[in-house]
Amino acid sequence: MTEWDVKKLRILRTLRDRGTVTATAEALRMTPSAVSQQLTNLARQLGVDLLEAQGRRVRLTDAAHLVLRHAEAVFAQLERAEAELTGYLRGEAGEVRVGAFSTAVPALVVPAVRLLRAEDRPGPDVRVREAEAAQAYELLTAGEVDLALSLAAHAPTARDPRFSLFPLLADPLDVALPADHPLAGAPALRLADLAADRWIFGGSGPWSEITTAACEAAGFVPEQAHSAAGWTAILALVEAGMGVALVPRMAARERREGVVMRVLEADRPRRHVVAAVRHGASSGPAVARVLAALTDVARSFS
Repeated sequence: MTEWDVKKLRILRTLRDRGTVTATAEALRMTPSAVSQQLTNLARQLGVDLLEAQGRRVRLTDAAHLVLRHAEAVFAQLERAEAELTGYLRGEAGEVRVGAFSTAVPALVVPAVRLLRAEDRPGPDVRVREAEAAQAYELLTAGEVDLALSLAAHAPTARDPRFSLFPLLADPLDVALPADHPLAGAPALRLADLAADRWIFGGSGPWSEITTAACEAAGFVPEQAHSAAGWTAILALVEAGMGVALVPRMAARERREGVVMRVLEADRPRRHVVAAVRHGASSGPAVARVLAALTDVARSFS
């Protein structure tokens, strides 16, 4: 019978995801030569070629993709087994490491932890790690978090066998205007009414993409006057009359006296927040309780 080495299969999967031996070695804290040696040994064990040269790089063969397609089912089953074993040993009081983007920590994770602490039974020990939304799936794949909160724009497809996704909420995007803006009190404000304004958003990343997409859907390309990523900086710039900005309602709790928040009822821009776990891990009692608490908190935003 062919020998399937789970550790080596994980290395092969990481190479598929990261693209190069060097990036794989960095992700797994190995040397490139050790990665190459492990994959050579795996190919010998399975009796098929797994890699082929492509210039200075290597690419996975069709046989490697076939092996990984079946290995994903093995990984998911191991996640279920580990979740059940942890549940057997620690019940619902196990540790759950949660990775979340900045606005999700105070808006979703902290209230969820408070819900769990208010219950009469022992709850999971939640450990929080703030991370960029786009980084969530790397952390999950590397086993550095057990549950991640991210944006649907960065989520893999539902067919990705590595993860289970749980939609949490559609977070409305409101527009932040200086208090003395001519349209601060205008009825039925639309994004298109602000096409000539100067806009404030990040130079790259999810918020740049979300702002640009929302404005383009309203029929214009926003003129970026200032680049900022943190909501404190963005709202300070708005308050100073230096531009306008789209702000997710989850982040709008950080109010400023000189800023007017307006709901865009006609446009209804949204960003979609999802929770993700490694496929098979949601059967663990502790992870399931944290997911349930996050869902309850997200429901309160509706």
